Amino acid sequence: MAQIISSLSEISRNYKALFVDLWGCVHNGITAYPAAVKALQDYRAQGGIVVLVTNSPKPRAGVAAQLGQFGVPDDAYDTIATSGDSARAAMFTGAVGNKVYFMGEWERDEGFFEPLKVIDNPTEITRVPLAEAEGIVCCGPFDTMADLDVNRPDLLLAKTNGLKLLCANPDIVVDRGEVREWCAGAIAKMYTDMGGESLYFGKPHPPIYDLARRRLAEIGHTFDDSEILAIGDGPHTDIEGAMGEGIDSLFITGGLAASETKTTDQPEAEALAAYLDKEQRAPTYAIGFLR
Repeated sequence: MAQIISSLSEISRNYKALFVDLWGCVHNGITAYPAAVKALQDYRAQGGIVVLVTNSPKPRAGVAAQLGQFGVPDDAYDTIATSGDSARAAMFTGAVGNKVYFMGEWERDEGFFEPLKVIDNPTEITRVPLAEAEGIVCCGPFDTMADLDVNRPDLLLAKTNGLKLLCANPDIVVDRGEVREWCAGAIAKMYTDMGGESLYFGKPHPPIYDLARRRLAEIGHTFDDSEILAIGDGPHTDIEGAMGEGIDSLFITGGLAASETKTTDQPEAEALAAYLDKEQRAPTYAIGFLR
């Protein structure tokens, strides 16, 4: 059973770095959570390092700009690792071919196709219609509120043509304020369930944790896994990923699992235990909201 704590400061002295999820932990897709921001600022003031590890399909610079719009100040974190950057690296090394069919909202996601300087001799990527594609790049549904079945005809054609789908965001859903939206992970799961091949690069999969460690190294830090704490509200992304990496985790129950854990300010212990047993997840700690 996860230990329910009242604040990050109760356990933060045990860790030199935090891998912190964003959506549902630091902001709600519209505005920052002041208590979460302060908790991260206080942790950094005591010498801790904060790596924001997000399944956003955006490049690091795009996430940083978005954080500013939401009211998350620069002094709340040290660096950022995004599933978008991890997936972009794979795309520019030819993981899904040269000619790709793009799924997502172009005005939001066009930064995904910006050149990645760390890749030598990058594959030249061209966006084409599905019938001409060698692979799919999925940053999300075309319409995040529509029934997923509207994507089934395209996915069936892609499967018939043997295309791989590069998933830039393994999240299934996200809550933007009070509204729940579909993410790229829902499309990738549908494609896999149909018999297609999906490639994942965000949490809970290893590439994004490798990227997070490289981001630490870029700013001069190398820590043992025992010195890192992962924080997030996704049982199948943040917590599963931490378990797979062998690092401790803090489950934010007031996010995606608020109703299941009966979280108002804090989770109800029995509801939390039942939920974690059902989901087969074992976070080290749990708290209602990051603070």
